[in-house]
Amino acid sequence: MAHNPPPNEILTTDQMYLADDLAIKSGLDSFNLMQTAGLSVIRVLRKKWSRRRVLVLCGPGNNGGDGFIVASGLKNIGWPVKLGLLGDKVDLDNDALRASKLWKGEIQNLSIELLDNADLIVDALFGAGLNREVSGLARQVIETINKKRIKCISVDIPSGINGDSGQIQGCAINANTTVTFFRKKPGHLMLPGRSKVGDLKVVNIGIPNSVLGSIDVSINENNPGLFSDKFYFAGVDDHKYSRGHAIISGGDIMPGAAFLASMAARRVGAGLVSIVANMVSKAIYLSSNPGTMFIGLNKTIGFDMVVSEPRCTAFLIGPGNGLTSDIKSRTISSLRSRKSVVLDADALTLFKDNPSSLFKRINGPVVLTPHKGEFLRLFDVTGNKIHDTRSASKKSGAVVVFKGGDTIIAAPDGRVAINVNSPPTLATAGSGDVLSGLITGLLATGMPAYEAACAGNWIHGEAASHYGHGLIAEDIIDGIPRVLRSLY
Repeated sequence: MAHNPPPNEILTTDQMYLADDLAIKSGLDSFNLMQTAGLSVIRVLRKKWSRRRVLVLCGPGNNGGDGFIVASGLKNIGWPVKLGLLGDKVDLDNDALRASKLWKGEIQNLSIELLDNADLIVDALFGAGLNREVSGLARQVIETINKKRIKCISVDIPSGINGDSGQIQGCAINANTTVTFFRKKPGHLMLPGRSKVGDLKVVNIGIPNSVLGSIDVSINENNPGLFSDKFYFAGVDDHKYSRGHAIISGGDIMPGAAFLASMAARRVGAGLVSIVANMVSKAIYLSSNPGTMFIGLNKTIGFDMVVSEPRCTAFLIGPGNGLTSDIKSRTISSLRSRKSVVLDADALTLFKDNPSSLFKRINGPVVLTPHKGEFLRLFDVTGNKIHDTRSASKKSGAVVVFKGGDTIIAAPDGRVAINVNSPPTLATAGSGDVLSGLITGLLATGMPAYEAACAGNWIHGEAASHYGHGLIAEDIIDGIPRVLRSLY
C-alpha cells in the first residue's frame, strides 16, 4: 500500500486558544511564540516578494502583536515600512504591548491615506476569533485595499473572516497569501472565506503536536488518512460476490442517472452492480453498459424481494427516480433491511413534508447526500455549515454529505470532514450521480458509512481535478482508476 498522510486536524478558534495555552503551560514562552509567528510571516513574505514599500496594519489584539513583529523585522533588514494601528497604543496589553515596543518607527493612526504608495499590505487587523461585523474606518480601509487590488499577506486569516464558519463579517480582505500557525481553522477552508485566503501556508511556531491529545479534535480536512485503513482492495482469493453487490434504483424517465451511478460503483470496487427498475424500462437499461446487470420489477418480482437477497449489500435510491409513491416505497424497503443505503435527490425530496418519517426509519449504515436545496427541505440552518451538517447527522442518525464547493461530511458521533479538493468543473450535470454511485460502491464492499462518504468525495474530487476543463460526468468515472492507483 502507498503511504497515506495522517488526518489533517482542523482546530476551531477556541481549540487553537487552548492549544496555545497548553503549549505555554508546558513551558513555552508566549512572547517567543508571537515572535516566531511574526518571523515566519517574514520568511513567507520574502519568498514571494522582493523589497518594496510595506504597510503593516495592526489591530489591538495578539494578531496586531504579530504585525508589530513583522514590521520590526522588515525594518531591521532595510525594507521601507510604515505601520498603522487600529485604536490607541494605550489599549495594547501583554504580548501585543511588548511587541509594539520593538517597533522603532512611527505608529500612525489607521487611515485610508496610509494606503497611498503602499506596494504590499501586511494584514494583522483581526484574527480568526472575529465574531462581529467589520464597520467604520476598518471597513473603509479593507474595501479600499480590495478596490485598489493592493498585494496583501494576511496574518492567521484575512481580516473580516469568521474563523469557525468561513462567513464574511461584513467585508474581508482579499489576500494573496495567508500565513496561519500550527493547524488550519474551518474559516480557511469554508466558503466564502476560502475564496479570500489566497495561497495558504501553515507554519510550525513550536507548539508541540502532543497538545492535540488534550483537545477534542473532531474536524479534519478530508484526505486518505481518514479512510485508507478501511479501504477495500481485492485479494487473490476474492470473487465478485465477496466484493459486494450494489443495487441502483433506476427511474423510468431519466435513466442516465442510474447509468452514471452504476458505472461509478463498478469502477470503485463493487463486485457486481445491478440496476433495479420497472420492467417497462428494460430495453433502455440493457442498451448499454453490458457489465451492469438489470433486474426488472413487475407484479411477480417486487423491490422487497431484491432487498431480501442476502448477497445484495448496498442500495442507492433517488437519482433520476422521480417523485412517486413507488420510489418512496423503495426507500422505506431499503431502510427496513438495515443494510447500507445511500439516499440522494428524489429519495430525499419525497420526505420534505415530513422529514421525521424518514429519520425514524434510519437504523443502519445510511448516507444522505443533499445539495443545498435538498438540505433546506429536510433540516434547519443557522449559516454555519459545519454546525448545520453535524446537527443534521445527529438528528437523522445518518452520515450526511452536505454537498457544495466546501462539502461537509458529518457522522452521528460528531466526526466532521471538510472536503476541499473538488474543482469548480464538477458543476456539471450528472456529477452528483457519480458521487452517490461511488459511495454506494464503497459501501457494497463493506466500508463503514463515514469512511465510504469521505473516500467517495475525495476520489470524486481527485478524478475531476486530474481531468481539468471540459469535464463531464463520464470523465469522472474514467478517472477513477488513476486515483485508485494512487491509493494502492
